[in-house]
Amino acid sequence: RELKMLVLLGAIFIFHITSIITLLISTIDNSWWVTEVNSMDIWKLCFFNSTNCVSLPEKNQDDYLQAVQACMVLSCIFAVISLVVFVLQLFTLEKGQRFTISGIIQLLSCLCVMIAAIIYAVHFHKDDDGWYGYSFVLAWFSFALTLIIGIIYLALRKKGE
Repeated sequence: RELKMLVLLGAIFIFHITSIITLLISTIDNSWWVTEVNSMDIWKLCFFNSTNCVSLPEKNQDDYLQAVQACMVLSCIFAVISLVVFVLQLFTLEKGQRFTISGIIQLLSCLCVMIAAIIYAVHFHKDDDGWYGYSFVLAWFSFALTLIIGIIYLALRKKGE
């Protein structure tokens, strides 16, 4: 029984690290929106025919973009905090109390990435020719990962009682 739980906790730890990596890549990498000549993320615009990237055009510098940026950064921060809390809870809290805090923080990360992706999808590139890039898709994948991990943490709390 102890070995099963140790393997389960190790798998959850690796799963959590994977979610953090996908969140960071989707937040940092330049491929939220792709056209024939450029790619755009939530920070900058890069042209394929040169190695230069520029700040986003003024029309994109509005409150919606800042909300997307803030939510993605917050989702990364919450995911890292959740992992740290997960590790600390293993050694400090009694059974039945473990994983609740880390689960709630992970669900906050999930909520932030979902809000960012929805705002981006609803408010940007409605009339532009192009397609969503892999960073945008990765943001939705990160949403699923963080949701699953948050649910697993809350289920583990019940199992430990």
